[in-house]
Amino acid sequence: MTSTYSTFNKETTSSTDIIDITGQVAAIVGKSDVLNGSVNIFVAGSTAALTTIEYEIGVINDLKNAIERLVPQDMHYSHDRRWGDGNGFAHVRAALLGPSLTVPLINGNLLLGTWQQITLCDFDNRPRTREVFVQINS
Repeated sequence: MTSTYSTFNKETTSSTDIIDITGQVAAIVGKSDVLNGSVNIFVAGSTAALTTIEYEIGVINDLKNAIERLVPQDMHYSHDRRWGDGNGFAHVRAALLGPSLTVPLINGNLLLGTWQQITLCDFDNRPRTREVFVQINS
């Protein structure tokens, strides 16, 4: 089994950011010698997550609105009382989506649907620099 590893950083804002990272992941895959296998993507941090979505403004807004309905920002969170940082909602949102994603790799290409992109979701209430880890396995 062959395995390669790389990282890249993304700057985020202080609101719910949904950022298309498909190009960065594909560029890393393109530099590897692995043609068939899997690509594991992971974001470090307990207030960020990864998912796939059709990256267009309508669906992005729909996802943001759905997340707000599921985990409202203006609700009481025990985390906020304990730590005073006001981002309890961000931790819960990230936990629901999860920090990692695996995408099959076939003939050197990410196996994504026509309208499916890999997205970084940052829910924190302050700007962050997120480090995204990409591991390619054959």
